Amino acid sequence: MIYRPRILRQSPAIRNMVTETRLTPANFIAPLFIVEGESVNEEISSLPGYYRKSLDMTLLEVEALWSLGIQCVLLFIKCKNALKDNAGTEALNAQGLMQRSIRAIRNVCPEMCIMTDIALDPFSSFGHDGIVSGNEIVNDATVSVLAKMAVSHAEAGAHFVAPSDMMDGRIGAIRQALETAGFHHTGIMSYSAKYASCFYGPFRDALDSAPGFGDKKSYQMNPANRLEAIKEVRLDIAEGADIVMVKPALSYLDIIREVKNEVVVPVSAYHVSGEYAMIKAAAQKGWLNEQQAMMETTLSIKRAGADLIATYFAKDIAKLIS
Repeated sequence: MIYRPRILRQSPAIRNMVTETRLTPANFIAPLFIVEGESVNEEISSLPGYYRKSLDMTLLEVEALWSLGIQCVLLFIKCKNALKDNAGTEALNAQGLMQRSIRAIRNVCPEMCIMTDIALDPFSSFGHDGIVSGNEIVNDATVSVLAKMAVSHAEAGAHFVAPSDMMDGRIGAIRQALETAGFHHTGIMSYSAKYASCFYGPFRDALDSAPGFGDKKSYQMNPANRLEAIKEVRLDIAEGADIVMVKPALSYLDIIREVKNEVVVPVSAYHVSGEYAMIKAAAQKGWLNEQQAMMETTLSIKRAGADLIATYFAKDIAKLIS
């Protein structure tokens, strides 16, 4: 035999030496769910081991993440029902929970990169990502509010805004609004290829943001479509996106690779709540090894081409690889 590939697998030292894909804590974006109150640390039943935290507890978590080498957090707010409406009013409140959280995190951990969710579903009385008129999610009126929301987050100190709504034209409108307001250094991480997936259920439990009627298929993408993802990514980059995202990750590894081959901006992927919950549930049943499954799936996302990975496993993986 001339070729013996097993030569490069015969010991841990050799395998480590020729490893093609490596995870580091700097690859991760840690999602955080923030609620009003003090000393709140509520486990999310459909996301075992993950918590809604009040701001004081969130600040402790941010410091712990930073100590592990995780340098980016993605903030989500659980809005009180009494503050929800069909106009996104609370999303624009300069003293709202999101805006207060951004300022507080910047104060306790100035070097942490703060990304913020830009979408109306946590603030909507209908649970949709946009303004509702009849049975329609109205695009342009929603985009106007999203642009104002992004400026509000930038004013509070967000480093990146992360539009997750999938409205048409929102990246261009947000970029223009940020530039007009003087926030030339605020970045945009666009959820460019966000699919209408069944794997978002636990996330919606965490924020009480499930749609009150219908579904989100008129704005999130058809899971059967591949070329549409490339079109959406190209549009978002042309409108000013600094980072593009594919969501979910595991069922869309082919899309991550297609996007990575297409673009020269960083590519992120969201290892979503349902993907996390499946691993947790199978591990609790004893059907697989949780740590091994956690590492293998996350490596697969990185190998597919994701430069950044938003995952609920971020903290656990950082502990393992440190």
